[in-house]
Amino acid sequence: MSTVFSKIIAGEIPADIVYEDELVLAFRDIAPSAPTHILIIPKREIATVNDVSAADEAALGRLFIAAAKIAAEEGIAQDGYRLIVNCNRHGGQEVFHLHMHLVGGRSLGPMLARK
Repeated sequence: MSTVFSKIIAGEIPADIVYEDELVLAFRDIAPSAPTHILIIPKREIATVNDVSAADEAALGRLFIAAAKIAAEEGIAQDGYRLIVNCNRHGGQEVFHLHMHLVGGRSLGPMLARK
């Protein structure tokens, strides 16, 4: 399985990278939904949250470490931000390489519309 994110990791597709280490990569979303919208991905390809194994624990923990570091560097940590992980189609996942959205830079309102 090869996704656009795998191609970014391999350097085949350019991206505005804001963080990288041996386990994760973070880059600006090309269609941001907030002033700050960064995608944080494990370098190992994991299709969905349903495919996570114990071997992925360090990389997934690193997503949160990277998110806090990036939020501070982007100047949004103090006011707050949202971390979003979607799983499968009903959950809104569009790229089947597990990823975390870091969004902020303005008030984001309620997480889900109430019905």
